[in-house]
Amino acid sequence: MTDETAGRVPRSDNAMAMDARVRRRRAAESRFRAYGLIACLIGVAALVTLLATVLTNGIGAYRQAFVTLEVALPADRLDPDGTGTRESMQKVSTFGYGPLIAEAVERTLADRGVVIEGATPEDAAGLISREAPAQLRNYVLNNPEVLDQTVEFNFLAGGRIDGYLKGRVTMESAQRDSNVTPEQLQIADVLQEEGILSLRFNPGFITQPDASDQRPEAAGLGVAILGSLYMMLIVLVLALPIGVAASIYLEEFAPRSRWTDIIEVNISNLAAVPSIVFGILGLAIFINFAGLPQSAPIVGGLVLTLMTLPTIIIATRASLRAVPPSIRDAALGVGASRMQAVFHHVLPLAAPGILTGTIIGIAQALGETAPLLLIGMVAFVRGYPSAPPGGLFDPASALPVQVYNWTQRSDPAFVERASGAIIALLVVLITLNALAVILRRRFERRW
Repeated sequence: MTDETAGRVPRSDNAMAMDARVRRRRAAESRFRAYGLIACLIGVAALVTLLATVLTNGIGAYRQAFVTLEVALPADRLDPDGTGTRESMQKVSTFGYGPLIAEAVERTLADRGVVIEGATPEDAAGLISREAPAQLRNYVLNNPEVLDQTVEFNFLAGGRIDGYLKGRVTMESAQRDSNVTPEQLQIADVLQEEGILSLRFNPGFITQPDASDQRPEAAGLGVAILGSLYMMLIVLVLALPIGVAASIYLEEFAPRSRWTDIIEVNISNLAAVPSIVFGILGLAIFINFAGLPQSAPIVGGLVLTLMTLPTIIIATRASLRAVPPSIRDAALGVGASRMQAVFHHVLPLAAPGILTGTIIGIAQALGETAPLLLIGMVAFVRGYPSAPPGGLFDPASALPVQVYNWTQRSDPAFVERASGAIIALLVVLITLNALAVILRRRFERRW
């Protein structure tokens, strides 16, 4: 045996076994990484598919077919008393404005020499939305000086005509549809070539209230957006101070006892309670017992406050617990009271986490539907709620409930409207979550 071989340690079977185990562990780790990557890719693919589907189906709701017409407004037909006052013009209902729009359509077709075989005057007038007479009447009542003038208007086209321009309605489907005729689609082709009929951005989808089943083109999110805004205002005003105060007491001042343990367990349990249970609670207490009006933002806000409180309390307690004990000890060591230490030192440092939890809780409440259905916010509401505080007791809707309402209607145009409302809801939710991330990164302290 040489000196070189004498310094070597013989390779044993145990060393070989250790090498095999290491290889197996590394292989298992590689498989786990692959599984994680596949899971992430599946999640991203599902999210992209969902967003693509919603955008594809709903982006059309923000573009609507409009018909540009010059409408004559004769005073002898719109002002029966000849006084030019609002009281006199109010005697003419929307039925009196319909013929004026029909005459404008016929005049437009005649001026351009449009003749469609088999088309009737009713077909031509049917191109315009049933909302148009009310739109024209409101304009005349608000601007009485336009009497005896010819004014250019952009009227909403009918739902089927709008669907034809978007590819949802075809000549073949029109032959089987009682709400549109092939002749109307031929007229629409001519008007589109002339630039009279076109797709444009529709701000009314965001600002106008809901419409009946017969006027999907006029349905909007105005009342639902206001209702959701009012409810989130109530949630913010009630849930934030109550949740933060309860968290500070439980985390900083409450003695450790059986009662506090019971309270903590129940808070955790309430965070997992299905939202429809809170709807039943709101129906029983706020409507049946307290007598608050159905379909009112005040009831919806109170129900969502109860549902959001556990989320805010849990997030706030976690933020308070994350502040190092040395902060409290230093404040107490220089003579601060317990309350001063909490409110002057601990609470400001925990504020980013508290704000993040609050925003996430509000975003979660904004998308809830089940509890709002039980308290009557599924009702058809046309009038805008007034300004707070009185408007909190007026009938209103909410964005998720509006989505549910539109998906229950038979007209295919409402499916597009529902997807458009989902886009608006997603934009608000993404904005709130982005705000939570920004606040977290802006004010977070690293210890």
